[in-house]
Amino acid sequence: MPNLFPAPPAIDDRRFEDLVAELLARVPAHTPEWNPQQGDPGRTLIELFAWLSDTILYRANLIPEKQRLAFLDLLGKPLQAAKPARGLMRMNFVNPVTDSQIISAQSLVPGPVNFETTETIKLMPVTGECYYKRELDDDEKTALVDVLDELKDFHELDDITGYVTERAFDPDVVSNTPLDVATQTVDNCLWLALLAPAPANVAAVKATLAGEAVGSAQQLAIGFDPGYQQAETLDDIQLGGEIGFTVSISSGELDEDDNPVYIPLDITEPTESENNIQGLTQRGVFYVTLPANAAYIGLAGGDVRSDHNAGVGARPPRLDDPEKIARTVCWLKIEFESGLSRLPVDYLGVNCAPVAQRTTIKNQLVGQSNGAADQIIQLPWKHINSDTLRVEVEESGRGFVPWYRVDDIAETGRDDNAYVLNSALGTLQFGNGIFGRIVETGRRIRVASAVAGGGVSGNLPRATLKAINAKGPDGSAVAQPLSATQVIATSGGFDAETLAEAERRIPAWLKHRNRSVVSNDYQELAKEVPGVSVGRVEILPKFLPQQRRENVPGVVSVMVLPEKDLRNAPTPRADKPLIEKVYRYLEARKPVATELYVIGCEYVPIALSVAVSLRQGFARDQVLYDVKVALKDYLWSLAPFGPFGEGWPLGRPVRDREMEVVAARVAGVKEVAGVNVFVRNGSWKKLPRTRPIDPQQLDLETWQLPELLGVVVSVGDTPEENLSGLFGSPKSGEGESFTAVPVIPEVC
Repeated sequence: MPNLFPAPPAIDDRRFEDLVAELLARVPAHTPEWNPQQGDPGRTLIELFAWLSDTILYRANLIPEKQRLAFLDLLGKPLQAAKPARGLMRMNFVNPVTDSQIISAQSLVPGPVNFETTETIKLMPVTGECYYKRELDDDEKTALVDVLDELKDFHELDDITGYVTERAFDPDVVSNTPLDVATQTVDNCLWLALLAPAPANVAAVKATLAGEAVGSAQQLAIGFDPGYQQAETLDDIQLGGEIGFTVSISSGELDEDDNPVYIPLDITEPTESENNIQGLTQRGVFYVTLPANAAYIGLAGGDVRSDHNAGVGARPPRLDDPEKIARTVCWLKIEFESGLSRLPVDYLGVNCAPVAQRTTIKNQLVGQSNGAADQIIQLPWKHINSDTLRVEVEESGRGFVPWYRVDDIAETGRDDNAYVLNSALGTLQFGNGIFGRIVETGRRIRVASAVAGGGVSGNLPRATLKAINAKGPDGSAVAQPLSATQVIATSGGFDAETLAEAERRIPAWLKHRNRSVVSNDYQELAKEVPGVSVGRVEILPKFLPQQRRENVPGVVSVMVLPEKDLRNAPTPRADKPLIEKVYRYLEARKPVATELYVIGCEYVPIALSVAVSLRQGFARDQVLYDVKVALKDYLWSLAPFGPFGEGWPLGRPVRDREMEVVAARVAGVKEVAGVNVFVRNGSWKKLPRTRPIDPQQLDLETWQLPELLGVVVSVGDTPEENLSGLFGSPKSGEGESFTAVPVIPEVC
């Protein structure tokens, strides 16, 4: 797109040195008898004139920039202020204690740049460790097939699935890959073990969790960080797509079927939107209200030395560390909504407080008026949050009087107590007696309250922040020594926007004006939805998805597919959170009369069998593997794969001849003897041919894509004719009935 904002013309691009040189060059024409030398009074006058001209030209050259800033304001797209980085700090008591401690908001977290807590939490005398039940991979299932059969007989169960207890979010293990709860756990749950400092403290800690000393239910702060992409810079749009979840606590009781009883806990979130988790779509904290009776907090078995059912079924994950089992007060079970294609989680832990790269300012004197018009006061801070700034000016007989902030001093009257804040520069500008009052000479100016901070300098790696100057509810320092750990990388910090950066974002906005009218608008806006990773967007105009009808006036269907790294079945499917987020983003931007639908893709399961002959000098297994990969890449639904590098096109038929060409291109393939295309209708059925030499073609509707569930590649003259029993449906996670049983893999 051409640049809609060409560089502003300079009224005069001469500088001090240029002006001096030009004046000296003119001297011989007017006073040839004078030879200007350094230090000569005449030379000094020339340099003084050049300096004065240079300052005037500098101010004049700012006029186009001010006009451009005014134009951005007229568009409703002013320069955006800096945004502070945010993260989570986990705190624990250094010494073994059994009492809780309130940690107030605005507690300082020192570091390369200072942070502070943004929520008041109650620190509980427990350490939280997160575990999950990891499903066995294919190699483990093969190696442990006999063990699984024996476990089925031992526990007298009809159907089991083996799992291994894994520690999640271990502070001693650095991992850049989030845990996908939807695909990596057998029960769609994360489990938090609450550990006392020592086995002897379990009863006292249990009483503290129940609030017996204060006579009221206690709240436990839990920090959460999703593995989803966070919202882009300064995007304040509140999106839907919340993910449902529940939290329950182990009661120490068993029901009549010998299953543990869990008590559901009430979940509350902070009132400040930047601190709450917004339905598991944003990093932050949430609070669970614990039972007000210690009798409802506890464990029912779990010690593998005496409980042979430890970890089986709905029980918490099996732990094999006797010391850790003895310290366990209870388990928190966090169960997530089912039916999700993915649910990445970067962190989950207790005793966490949200932190932000900011400083809270209160009652700070910032200057004294000189009585000048349009007076500018330089503040000692930059990146001030304008919504939090409260400025007061001293007046005779009245003390400090509040003044109010305006966007443009020219919009005020001569007696208005107004000022303008420039957050990026950290300045206050007052009136001139015509627009806004002049601050009287000698009067002091103070910032009653403000929050300042922001910039990319606050984006720190995990574990950079390692201390906290904690304050209690009365503002005094907490007596108990605390340890603090930055459990996730702080992120979201952005510098204040420059004029050049603002102008780069304006052309796209001018093109669609944040409205979706034509197909390209829908496509561009769908890719801009903050907080999601969209891998592909297709626009189906006039398509009514419920009835599979086309050419319906006034209807627009937007098909979205999420990003997916592995090119293996199942193919990427849009789940409920993704569809809801994209829909809510587009719905606010569509024309009133448009009937909008955001949908996933309808996949048609297929399988292929291929027969090839090999060239000499090539490894058989490698060539067969490469043929499989080539066919999977060619039929994959996301870029950069597919016939044209944009994923398999919607509605494009699948032809055996085309698949033969793809296989023939693989290095080491001498000849392709044939390809069979199979579709699934209960079982795999080969597409019919009238004659053996006739081509096969699977026709797809304009809203369908193929889903390649398997490829059989063989060396010979005839491809496989029967795929019965091969390539079942990918695991959906819905409607499955099994009992999770812990397995201890053999280790050397």
